[in-house]
Order: sequence, then C-alpha cells, then structure tokens
Amino acid sequence: MRLMIIGGGTAGWMAAACLRRFLPRDWSVRLVESDEIGTVGVGEATIPQIRLFNDALGIDEDEFLAATQGTIKLGIEFRDWTRVGHRYMHAFGAIGRGLGLVDFHHYWLRARAAGLAESLDHYSLNERAARARRMQRGAPRTSRYLLEMPYAYHFDAALYAAFLRRRAEAGGVERIEGRIGEVRLDPQRGDVAGVTLDDGRRFDGDFFIDCSGFRGLLIEGALASGYEDWSRWLLNDRAVAVPCAHGTVPQLPWTGATARDAGWQWRIPLQHRIGNGYVYCSAHIGDDAALDTLLSNLDGAAQAEPNQLRFVSGKRRRMWNRNVVALGLASGFMEPLESTSIHLVQAGISRLVKMLPSGAADPAVAAEFNRQSDFEWERIRDFIILHFKATERRDTPYWRDRAEMDVPDTLAAKIDLFRAQGLIFREHEELFTESGWLQVLVGQAVEPLRWHPLADSLEPAELAQFIAGISLTIEREVAQMENYDAFLAAARPAGVAA
Repeated sequence: MRLMIIGGGTAGWMAAACLRRFLPRDWSVRLVESDEIGTVGVGEATIPQIRLFNDALGIDEDEFLAATQGTIKLGIEFRDWTRVGHRYMHAFGAIGRGLGLVDFHHYWLRARAAGLAESLDHYSLNERAARARRMQRGAPRTSRYLLEMPYAYHFDAALYAAFLRRRAEAGGVERIEGRIGEVRLDPQRGDVAGVTLDDGRRFDGDFFIDCSGFRGLLIEGALASGYEDWSRWLLNDRAVAVPCAHGTVPQLPWTGATARDAGWQWRIPLQHRIGNGYVYCSAHIGDDAALDTLLSNLDGAAQAEPNQLRFVSGKRRRMWNRNVVALGLASGFMEPLESTSIHLVQAGISRLVKMLPSGAADPAVAAEFNRQSDFEWERIRDFIILHFKATERRDTPYWRDRAEMDVPDTLAAKIDLFRAQGLIFREHEELFTESGWLQVLVGQAVEPLRWHPLADSLEPAELAQFIAGISLTIEREVAQMENYDAFLAAARPAGVAA
C-alpha cells in the first residue's frame, strides 16, 4: 500500500510519525508539503491523552519538553465566565473519592448544604497542586487512596511538528516539497488517484490522508464531502493570535481562558514565551477592536505580528470519503476552548490505525469511522457549548445571546439530568469524564435540586469526617511535591536556556 499525506504541520507529521512506526515496512508513507504555505498555530495546549501518543512513539518526555519549549499543564482556569470577577478550574483527574455505589459529588452536595464542605476545588489533587505551583510524576507518595496525578503539556506546535518530522524521516517517511496544482481522480472508481504539483511532478497513491488545513484540498476540494455548520451554537468565527514575552507573573501550570465582551482570550505559557489569542464573534466586535483588546491584555511585549484567522465551527459530513481520511483542520474546526484540537488529530489517527484498509477502502469501514468520529465531535461540541450557555452574564449583547440560545438536545438532556438530581453519565467513549462535566457545571453555577438518596446513609459526623479526610489527604500529597520551577529546570537538559 502507498499512503500519501497531503500537508504537514502538526496533523501531518503526527500522522506520518505514527503510521511509519506501526505500518508494515513494505508500506510506503509519503508526505507532500510546501514551505511556502504557513500553518495555523492555535493548538499549543493539550489534554493528558497526548502522553499516550508520545509514549506509543517511544518519545522521552524530557527530550520532548526541551525540543518543543514545553511546560506542564494540570488544567484550564476559566475567568469571568460565570460572572465578571469569578474564576474556577477544570482540572484533570478525579474529584474526591466515591463511597460505595455513589459518586463523591453527591456526598459533597449534601455536606455543602449542611455547611460541612469547602468549595469543590479543595477535593481536586490537580487543582490544589496547580494553585500551589507544585508538580510530580508517577504514583502518589502519601496515600493509597489517591490516583496518579494526570497532566498534559503546553508546547510550541511548530517545534512539535519539526520534532516529529525528524523522527518520521529517520524512520523512512519520504517528504516531498512542493505545492499541489491538481488532484487527480480515478475515472472509473471516483477515488483519488494522485496529485500533480505546480512544477509538473506527479505522485500516485492508494490511500490519502488530507491534512491540508481549512481548505480540505482532497476531502472537500476533490470529493465534496460536505460541511456541517455549528455556528448557531458556537458563534465565534474569528481569532487573532500573538506570542508575547513573559512578564512578572510566575510560570503557571494551567491554560488560561478569560471571557471577554465578545468572546474569550487564551493564555498558554511556554518556556520561552506565552501564546495568546482572542477568539471572538465578528458580529459583536470588529477586528481592530479585538486586536486592541488582546494587545492590552498581554503579560509582556508582543514578539510577532498578529495572526488573523477566520473559521466556521463545525465538521466534515464525512471525514472518511472513498480513499481519503481528513485530519486536523481539514476535518473541521472546534474552537480551542478545551484544548481538543491536537487530541482530535490523535483520535483520528488512532481510529484510522484500527480500521486501516489492506486494499480498496470498504464503504462499511468508512461508515463506522465516520460514525465514531461524529459521536466524538458532537459530544465535545456539547461540552464547549455548555461554557457559553451556563452563564450568569448579561452585561454585553454577546453574552445575552449565548445565555438565551437553544442548545442541542444531547446537551439539554445532560443539563436537565444534573439539575434534577446531580446525575452525570459518561456515554460510550465520549472524551470528557464525569469529573470534567462536574467542574464546569458547578463552576458555572448549574445547581442540582437534590442529591442521590444513598448519600444520606452517613450520619452527619461520618459525613464531615469523610469529606474532611479527603481534603487533608490531598493537602498532604501536595505538600511533598516538588516546586514547579524546579521541576521544569530538572526536565531541561544542561545548557538549554529557559
């Protein structure tokens, strides 16, 4: 089989590095890209699944952090989303510890109502560590009742792509430099047969992976797969991004997401700089005003010209069409509020590896790939919509519109279930866990009317002891962790400057 990847960047080189590592050696992997075409660099924050991807490729974590100017991420802090002046964190990992058949948050809801519990963040190992600026790898040191602290990364996406390119080419991936002038279709089957570059060179393949960005050169340009528009729920359609120097704020092990008058601003701290961007709705603010807002809320001096992006939130109706699979921006765009951009590339690669054709692509396999992809994308979409819908803000037209909008039935059902009795269920393999939904629902003031009746089985003194014990266990674990600055310094090879 001859596999061709159209486009480089993070998506293209993730696919190339992974496929070359796991495919039989008699399969060829070629990647076509042009140095003249820039990449969209908004995917610098990740979620813990990226560690599984790197581990599968045999990547040493310290080498990776040094090569990508990476830092550690323990969660995402949301400022001014519920109301101006309010903040909460969606931290990775478990919240508290369940007892018997009942999840922890039901006991917490009962204890809070009785004045026996602190705010939800006290029962998150990741958030307590993040606020204390502490970090550790591996199993807990102080208690067998705690789980290992999950973490992800912030990194320079361009450096990550270059890092993976070196590994992929060393493994046998052939890189072809050039711009694609024509996509050629097989006249009998209608599949993509190959591409012709602007200089006339022709390259054929059996199976193609479209990583050509928003334009979807193969999946849309050649095969007209269609696009499902989600802008009625995810109103933002523009972004402006700019890196800046570190200021006086110390390194923070979380991604920042601050609500603005017509959207939200991200803050991604790397070793050598901070990535910043304002994602906004052009119907509520002009490009110049958005840029002014971003530049006036930087930690330090801007280090590059602002990068303006336009997009429509949504996804391809078919991410696998004939003998083409789309990854990255070619498959769709989900605004990066919960750092899912790179994860969706990773998930698409994993799904493709599981269903990889050994000859002509079978429509039944493509249909299952698309079904699984649609489910994952739609559930992530719902989770992101929740942040805009569940808000007390009515101070600008943008936020009034978001609070009053209708939402997908799947999201409405989750909100209603939580409001009714604090119930949260993770369906099939949806990405975000019960603890993730809990933190955003509680963080944005969605209040249940009652808790699970089994949470009433403890006597008040037992309940108070149970709740306090979890907080104390987390406090002891965090106290013995390493200072975050020292952790980053230890992960950086000698002679590499911050």
